[in-house]
Amino acid sequence: MVTVYLVRHCESQGNKDRIFQGQHDADISEKGRRQLEFLAERFREIPLDKIYASRLTRAQKTAQAVADAKGMTVETNNDFIEINLGQLDGKPYDYIFGNNPDLKHAWYHEPYNFAPRGGESMKEVYERAKNGLQKLVSNPENSGKTILIVTHGCCLRNLMCYILFDDIKRLGEVQGASNTGVTRLFCDDSGIKVDFMCDISHLPEEYTSSIKKVYTDDK
Repeated sequence: MVTVYLVRHCESQGNKDRIFQGQHDADISEKGRRQLEFLAERFREIPLDKIYASRLTRAQKTAQAVADAKGMTVETNNDFIEINLGQLDGKPYDYIFGNNPDLKHAWYHEPYNFAPRGGESMKEVYERAKNGLQKLVSNPENSGKTILIVTHGCCLRNLMCYILFDDIKRLGEVQGASNTGVTRLFCDDSGIKVDFMCDISHLPEEYTSSIKKVYTDDK
């Protein structure tokens, strides 16, 4: 069996400023820095064998906070990087959805059909994330190990859609995760069991991040 912790990165400046980040490499916010102190403390006594994160600063700093508390190193794994938004990367949500009604409709009502020009389609993200997780849990070197993966909101929703439903068309049913939300999986030959999802019990209320129903409404 392989135990997997999935963690969404801490709050970034892009999250705070309502920027459609994608692979735009925004730094973390001041709230994000405080969130990392609580996340690192949560994992201090949890045995980990490997820590993976995407190359983006917000994921690397999140993973490094845990690694530093445990005297470990972080391995970069871009199977878990955020969606490439192409020409939309780094632009405000209001600008994007105000000027692209078809994309807005897809994002809120048919997220599995979301496909920004010059970037990745949601279906490509789903397959990338799914295949990345399968590679890690099927690797004989990880048998019996506990690994931590720091990823991003959209990538994480796609992972959970695969784990819960194995059907990208049900992506709209998957709620977004708060910053530093922790999910634990138990993976073996019989499949993947979700122990708990998107838990932020390590965060005091003032350091939590509000989550909107990203795929189900446009408010």
